[in-house]
Amino acid sequence: MSVLIVTDNPDDWPAEISGAEVVDAMVYLTDAAFSERRGVKVFNLCRSYRYQSEGYYVSLLAEARGHKPIPNVATVRDFKTQAVVRMVSDEIDDLIQKSLASVKSNQFELSIYFGQNLAMRYHKLALSLFNQFPSPMLRAEFTRSTQGRWHLRKIDSIAGNEVPPTHWPFVIQAAKEHFAGRRSTRTKKNGPRFDLAILVRPDDTHPPSNEKAIKKFIRAAESLNMSAELITKDDYGRIAEFDALFIRDTTCLTNYTYRFSRKAQGEGLVVIDDPQSILRCTNKVYLAELLTRHKIPIPRTLVAHERNVAQIGELLGFPVVLKKPDSAFSQGVVKANDQAELDAKIETFLEDSDLVIAQEFLPTTFDWRIGVLDQQPIYACKYFMARGHWQIINHGDKGDDRYGRFETMPIDWAPPKAVKMAVKAANLIGDGLYGVDIKESDGKFYVIEVNDNPNIDAGVEDQVLKDELYLRIMGTFLRRIEQRKSRFF
Repeated sequence: MSVLIVTDNPDDWPAEISGAEVVDAMVYLTDAAFSERRGVKVFNLCRSYRYQSEGYYVSLLAEARGHKPIPNVATVRDFKTQAVVRMVSDEIDDLIQKSLASVKSNQFELSIYFGQNLAMRYHKLALSLFNQFPSPMLRAEFTRSTQGRWHLRKIDSIAGNEVPPTHWPFVIQAAKEHFAGRRSTRTKKNGPRFDLAILVRPDDTHPPSNEKAIKKFIRAAESLNMSAELITKDDYGRIAEFDALFIRDTTCLTNYTYRFSRKAQGEGLVVIDDPQSILRCTNKVYLAELLTRHKIPIPRTLVAHERNVAQIGELLGFPVVLKKPDSAFSQGVVKANDQAELDAKIETFLEDSDLVIAQEFLPTTFDWRIGVLDQQPIYACKYFMARGHWQIINHGDKGDDRYGRFETMPIDWAPPKAVKMAVKAANLIGDGLYGVDIKESDGKFYVIEVNDNPNIDAGVEDQVLKDELYLRIMGTFLRRIEQRKSRFF
């Protein structure tokens, strides 16, 4: 992806950076040659983004041309929307208070250059604001209330002619680091056609893909002429650089993975998992209602709340399984063996959610996991229960989790009814990548849940297809990117 630095005046960017081209704003707007360029990242450093100004049109036309402008028009609008500024201030309140705790005055101004500040003690705050308002150079203004708490009052862009001369060496270095932050192939004449970001969390104790699998995804992407780069939560502001996002981090509506997914979709990227899939799969109340409505068999289930707790044992018997709506990796899922245990556990669950899933307990030695991609089955596994436990993961008190064994087999070897049921359930969610858990009891099959962001671990789910599994997933990305680009152009 080539880099353009667009300015009102060449003097507003007083340096040359290898691989970056400085362009006059009016030239960018009027020269037809720029309309024909593909794979362009536009850093808009115009002095004003005021509605219908040159700076505004640089970002607007960049989007129309399929370029990646920073800031884009939505970010420019966010600058001017006080409700958005207040929301961001509330969201990162702890970071603001911690970062500015030593400031003595009641007013503070923070300059942010490509996500960095000259003082390292403000680095996390600067990067967080850059991620929320992606723009090359920003000025954030904070005020301290009479109660002693800091608030973000205003945020806006910094024009090149407003940068103090003493700051320019730092600005240039920050820009170089930002441009080089990814494995750029733009200098290669025949470099990769598309860029894929893979979101991971290095300290994740239960990652959806192990390190070996991640390397296989990268190699598969490269074999299809795509560049794949690992990113983390600190790279939120870089999403627009890519053509696609693959989330290999534990998804949750209340953390950054969902924001990444929404941001990527809003920027026009191909996304797996897409926001709608995350929203639907991470809430078991929604899944229970959806599967029941479409007559897909599930264990006897009751959506429990304060007013029907007494009916759980009567309707479902004991033992009974309780699930928090947003539980994952067997956490937030408990078994109650009698009424006393049920009363104690559901009281705790209802403190966090007004609704809880109560489900009959179906004792089995294993669960089926059917992987579904693009509305087709791609792998079948048996996940056996951990030894001496009723779940496939036995979470230890000291983090010493124990897993049951597994058995991966060709799709054709799995029970056809289970596969058909899994595909039907997954297709109710969307056309992304899902793992459908199914129990087999007395010759009957029951869907337990549909998981977005399913495990793809080297040595487990890939035992049958080997590298072909990674190629199929990367091939889906490639096909969707090509389809999206062809519609756009």
